[in-house]
This record gives sequence, structure tokens and C-alpha cells, in this order.
Amino acid sequence: MTPLPFADIATRAFFTEWLEVFSGYVRAVDFNSARPLWHPDVVTFGTHRDVVEGLDTTIATQWSNVWPRTADFRFDLGQTRVLAAPDATMAVVVAPWTSTGFHPDGTRFDRPGRATLVFTMTPDGWRVAHSHMSLNRGVPQDSHANRPIGSVPA
Repeated sequence: MTPLPFADIATRAFFTEWLEVFSGYVRAVDFNSARPLWHPDVVTFGTHRDVVEGLDTTIATQWSNVWPRTADFRFDLGQTRVLAAPDATMAVVVAPWTSTGFHPDGTRFDRPGRATLVFTMTPDGWRVAHSHMSLNRGVPQDSHANRPIGSVPA
């Protein structure tokens, strides 16, 4: 059987840096800065919605429901796996993540999950074409923080 096309060192480094940059935008609740990293026609699903088409809808139904209500979002880069097509047209990043959730009384809880991000190469560089971000089993779905949005969608 042909082995999986794991990314070379440089490609892996690019995507782990991408994860670091994106997670910083999540922590800052900065939608506008995160927007150029994603394809405008992205197809997503996750905790709050099944299948969503388009970046504006993803921001309105996913990001807006999660980012302001959680804190401390980070990908676990040591556990991240990057697959890349040999022709550099698509890549898949599989990464666990951690964050902090908040009960209604303000107490914190660990809120880990996992992500699959499918990237496509565009004339402007790599963009997310699909994402699936979900909580680990048994983690409360609701988080009750109300952090300010650092940058609202334009």
C-alpha cells in the first residue's frame, strides 16, 4: 500500500506557523485578521452547525458563537499531522486543540477538541477550503464567557 503523503519539513513548518497565527486570532476574537486565511467559499461544520457554506456564514454561525465565549485557544503542534499532495494543490492538517470554557457561574473548565483543516492552493496562497472543528467527547458544548470581539466582520 502507498504510504500517506506526510508533508516535508518546510511544508509542515508553514502549516504549524499558520496554526499559531490563526489560534492567536481566535484568542483575540479577531475575525477580520483571520478572514484572509480562509477561502471565501469554505465549507465547514462543527459544534454549532452541521454543514455551512461560505466564510461569512461560518463567521456568523460558528466563530461568533465560539470565539467570544471561550479563551486560551491553542493547537497542540506536537500532535499535529500534516498531509500534502505531491503537486502542492491540497493539504490536510489534523490537529488537536485546547481551550478554556466557562460555566454560567464563571468557573473555568478544560475544553479540548480536534480539527481537520483542508487547504487548497489559490493564487493568493494556501487557504482553508474545509474545516471540521469539534469538541472531544464529554466536553460541555456551552461556554458562557462574553469576551469582546476584537474585530467584527467587515
